[in-house]
Order: sequence, then C-alpha cells, then structure tokens
Amino acid sequence: MRILFLNQAPRAKGKSPAYDVEGIERLLNGYASPGTKIEIGFPDDFEGSKMFETIGNQSVLNGLHHMMETPAIIRKIFWAAENGYDAVIQSNTFDPGVDGGRLAVNIPVIGLLRASMHAALTLADKVGITVPLAAHVPYTWRILRGYGLDSFVSSIKPIGIYGSDIQQRKQEIYGITERLIRSLVDEDGAEIIIPLGGALIPYVVSPEELSKTTGVQVVNTKAIGIRFAEMCVKQGLTQSIQTYPKASISSDDFVGRM
Repeated sequence: MRILFLNQAPRAKGKSPAYDVEGIERLLNGYASPGTKIEIGFPDDFEGSKMFETIGNQSVLNGLHHMMETPAIIRKIFWAAENGYDAVIQSNTFDPGVDGGRLAVNIPVIGLLRASMHAALTLADKVGITVPLAAHVPYTWRILRGYGLDSFVSSIKPIGIYGSDIQQRKQEIYGITERLIRSLVDEDGAEIIIPLGGALIPYVVSPEELSKTTGVQVVNTKAIGIRFAEMCVKQGLTQSIQTYPKASISSDDFVGRM
C-alpha cells in the first residue's frame, strides 16, 4: 500500500522545510502497518505561494495561506490518484484542500483534523484542542463549525510558538503545552486532547510523553490519519459518491483556460 502524505505548501527551491523530510518520513512509516509505505509529497509551486511565508513570519497564520494553496493541493491529489497511490493524507492538521480533493478522485483523501476529532469522540465526550498560534483559534472554530463538531470542543488554546527554530525550543514547547493541557482539563472540562500543528506535535514534542506527564490522553493526529487511511484502503472504503459526486476530468482540465 502506498500513501501520499501531502504537505500543504510547495517545497521552496534552494531551501529546506523547517523539518527534516527524511526523518519525518521515517517517523511516519513507524506509525504505519507492515506493507504500507508513506511518502511525503509537495504541491507544485504556484502564484501566491509566498503568502505562507509572509503571514508566517508575522505569526498570523489565519488560514489565508490555506485558501491560496487549495488549487495546487487538489492538483497534487489528482496526480497521486493517477500515479498509483492508494490514498492521500493532507499532512496539515487544518485539512486544507481535502474537500476539493475528494471531489476530484476516487481514492480516500484523509484530513487529520476531522479524522482525529471522530477518533477522539469515540473515546470521550469533550475535546480540548491546542494550536500553535492565537490566529489559529478563530480559524479552527470556523472549521469545526463547518464539520458540525464545534459543540464537542470545550476550548481551544494557543501555545504561542511557531517558526524555523522550533527544534531548538523543544523544552519550552513541552512546558507550555503541558500547562495548557492541564488548564484545558481542569478549567474547561476537556476529557481528551487534540494537538493541532503537527510541526510541533508530534514532530518536536511527543504526544505520548505529554499523556504520561498530564494523565490525559493526547491524540497523535499523524498516527490516526495513517491508520485510518490504511483501514479505508483495506476495507475498500472511500469518500461517498453521494457526498462527493464526481465529474469526468483529466489533468489537462487543471491547467486549461476558458
């Protein structure tokens, strides 16, 4: 089984992402079952891709970059279906491009936020969520309202850290997140925790370690997405044709103009 773990943004020429691609790929494959291969992929570059860097440098990742990225993400999902992948997982925990991708292909397209929410809600009634930045808070609430899941969330709290130096700030991120989790449980009534912003958790800080320290289950969004995608492929499941009706399209339609 081949699963494309699709990054939200293009891989900048002459630059490396803020994380080690080979190391992350090894980590992701560690979550997978024997016989499954997880491959990290990137959408092609596009006009407006600089938006991610611009608003990221201001620590205002408010979702605008995801709106700009969506067409390129959908094109890459379509490419994956044409090139032998069995499923696509959107690596970003805010699910950019997932709904559009589901309208374009027949293979499963998995969003980590939605999959993690439903997994958590089979185990608990109230979910507490951490996000990297304050600008993520209203954005996350909007996504949850769209999913009809906002009433199951007790509160959303920002860690306040993001950027290219996150690997060097592991202990700081761990300490802040531990305190946030305790406040989500003690003050807001959360019964299980979903950490959004995979570049922080699990790529820098382990959700398993946070669970041990705080005594509350902290969901590993990446592992859940991978195992759910595997289940879909093995069971022959994909997004419903009634929910996501599809037209007959080709790769030329993604570049053609009126």
